[in-house]
Amino acid sequence: MIQNPLVRLLLAPFSLLYGIGVSLRNFFYSNNLLKGVEFDIPIISVGNLSLGGAGKTPHIEYLIRLLKDYINVATLSRGYKRKTKGFLVVDPSHTAEIVGDEPLQFRRKFNDIQVTISESRTFAIPKIMMEMPGTQAILLDDAFQHRSVKPGLNILLTEYSYPFTRDYLLPSGRLREWRSAYHRANILIVSKCPSTITEEEKINFIDEIKPFPRQRIYFSYYKYQDPYFFLQRNYVLPLKENVDILLICAIANTDYLLEYLHEKVNYVKALEYEDHHFFNEFDVSNLKTEFDKIESGRKIILTTEKDAMRLELHKDFIIQNKLPIYVLPVEVAFHFNEGQLFDKDVKDFLLNFRN
Repeated sequence: MIQNPLVRLLLAPFSLLYGIGVSLRNFFYSNNLLKGVEFDIPIISVGNLSLGGAGKTPHIEYLIRLLKDYINVATLSRGYKRKTKGFLVVDPSHTAEIVGDEPLQFRRKFNDIQVTISESRTFAIPKIMMEMPGTQAILLDDAFQHRSVKPGLNILLTEYSYPFTRDYLLPSGRLREWRSAYHRANILIVSKCPSTITEEEKINFIDEIKPFPRQRIYFSYYKYQDPYFFLQRNYVLPLKENVDILLICAIANTDYLLEYLHEKVNYVKALEYEDHHFFNEFDVSNLKTEFDKIESGRKIILTTEKDAMRLELHKDFIIQNKLPIYVLPVEVAFHFNEGQLFDKDVKDFLLNFRN
C-alpha cells in the first residue's frame, strides 16, 4: 500500500478512472446486462479485494482438508504466470512453469483431489463436470472479481494489518474494486491476525467493516509447522533460538512471516522478490553467495511452500551446491474457537445446495 499521502493524491485521478471502469462493469452485472453463470454443482469462491497477500492459498487448503474425506473436491485456478494456455488437469510431475506455483502446491500436497487450471472459469467448470463426473464441489481460487461465474458461497479475505477498509483503489492503493464490493461476500475472514486477539479488538474490527446481517465474519491466523528439507519432505528440522536463517521468498507480503521468524530464531536475513517471481540463475547464484556470507555453524535457507515450487526449477544447482533449503508449511486456524462454526457454515451450504 502506498503510504505517502502526496503520492496517493497524485495518483488519485488514475484511481478514479480505474474506479469508473470497475463501476460500469459491476453496474452491468448488478442490472443483469451481464450475467454470472450458475452451475448445477456447489461452487465455493475464495478471494480478496486487494492485490495478493491475504492468504488465499492456505485458506483453500483449509477447505480441502475440511471436505476431501467426505466428498470429491476439485480446485480451479488460473495458473498465474504459467507459460502454457488453456485448460489443464495438474499432475504431480508438472512444473510451476507449466501449471503455476499454487496449483502445483495443491496437487503435490493433496493427491486425492483434482486440481485444474484455466484462464476461463466458465469454460473450465463444464469441462470438469464432463471429464470428472464424480466431482461434487469446486473451489475457485482468487475469483471474487471474476463475476462471469456466480459461486454459491463467496468467501472474502482481508488482512488484519491491511484491511480493505483502509485501502485505496489501484494505483493509489491495492484495491481491485471499490470497498463497497464486500457486500457480495457471504463470509468475510480477517486473515493473518496476531496469535492473540481480544474480544474488544474483534468488536472494533467488526464495527469498522460493518458486515451486513446476512454476512458472518471470522478471524483467522497462521499456524506455522516445522520446516521440512527441500529434497526430502520427511526430514523435519524444528526452528530453534540458535538458528540463523536466510529467507528467500516471492510472496505479496512478508511482514507476518518475518515477525514469526524473528521471534523463533537468532537471525534472519530476507531476499525478497515480487509475488510469484520465477527465480533465475542469477537469483539462485546470489542465494548461494548470500548464504556463504553468513558466519554461523547453524545456518539454513528457508522458503515458503509456494516459492519451493519455483525453486524446484533449479534443483540441479541446489543439489550441486549442497544448499540446505528448508520449506516452511503453514495451516490456517480460527480465533475465538470459531473454527467449528466456520466448518458448519461451509457444510450447511453443501447440504442445502439445490441444483
